Amino acid sequence: MSTHTTQLPFSAKSTNYSTPPAKRPSTRQREYLRPKEVDAMICAARSIGRHSVRDAAMILLMFRHGLRTAELVALKWSQVDLSEGYIDIRRLKHGHDTVHPLRAPELRALRQLQRDYPDTPYVFVSERKAPLSTRAVRHIIARAGERAGITEPVHPHQLRHACGYYLAAQGHDTRAIQDYLGHKNIHHTVRYTQMSPQRFESFWTD
Repeated sequence: MSTHTTQLPFSAKSTNYSTPPAKRPSTRQREYLRPKEVDAMICAARSIGRHSVRDAAMILLMFRHGLRTAELVALKWSQVDLSEGYIDIRRLKHGHDTVHPLRAPELRALRQLQRDYPDTPYVFVSERKAPLSTRAVRHIIARAGERAGITEPVHPHQLRHACGYYLAAQGHDTRAIQDYLGHKNIHHTVRYTQMSPQRFESFWTD
């Protein structure tokens, strides 16, 4: 009786199991921007093109109000009360709508937008006074990030996360942040407070 040896596609003897496989470079992006980076992006946007005021205002509002891209492009002047200083934030993804106060930098930017783009129901529009597309917003944000010297690619949702992390770092209550960002589930908000080092500051008093 003849014996048949199955030839394996590799040799166990030649395989060096003591050498770990080379690690792949991480492609994970940082999910939020730091306040100084946001300021740099606003300054960069002010120096780019004919729509510099619009683009800088876009970055400011997305950061300060945690706006998603779709919420930004759908924003109408009927939601903005410049005389009283309030903005009606209408959340998507089944989030809770909220009314936010507008501070002086936002009021100045919005009043200038009204002068530059009159007779349109939407706050952020193109030259043809049509609402900006989400693709256009992504391009504007990415370009501002690049001009600001941010080495990683920047996308609009990083501004929403930047808002959450900033509010948590200031020590604001988790429930208040939840309401501000319109989160239906508080578990989406806890991520910001968990990352905030300020929650440990009272652990040591020396």
